Formats: sequence, C-alpha cells, structure tokens
Amino acid sequence: MIITLDEAKKWLRVDHNDEDSLISTLISAAEKYLVNSTGNTFDSTNELAKLLCYVLVADWYENRDMIGKTSEKVRHTVESIVAQLTHCYDSTTM
Repeated sequence: MIITLDEAKKWLRVDHNDEDSLISTLISAAEKYLVNSTGNTFDSTNELAKLLCYVLVADWYENRDMIGKTSEKVRHTVESIVAQLTHCYDSTTM
C-alpha cells in the first residue's frame, strides 16, 4: 500500500469516518492507476508515487460528479509525475 486511509484523510482534511469506504476505494483505484500507467509497482517509500496517489484521490474525492473539465493543474501534475515514475525508475529502485 502506497498511502494509508489515515494519510489520505489527513490530505483531504476529513475528520469523520462516514466516507472511509469511499476513500479506501479511491486509494485502491489510484494505486491501480499508477501501476497501469507506469508499468511499475511502488511502495510507500517512493515520495512521487505517494504524491500522485494523494493528487488522484483528492481530485476524485472533490469532483465526484465528474461533470466539467479536469483542472489543468491536476492534469499537468498527474502527467508529469507519471512520466517521471515511468522513465526515471526501474524495478530495483522503487
């Protein structure tokens, strides 16, 4: 696991347990997105992987209606981190 539920809740500034199931699902989806987009697996020691998971979880949590255009900042951040994780790491350095 790259990020924990507690870490994600701190990032999201959520202090209740009502949406733990939703946030856990978003964490799992973010980690799968990371593996699918880079072809690599990462653990919690890789700070870029953690940051990407935080960004994805926050975007999906805050924009659940999926209506409208993705934030340019979020899109650029995701693309940049995915490129770095794809091209700057090999399976022995994760």
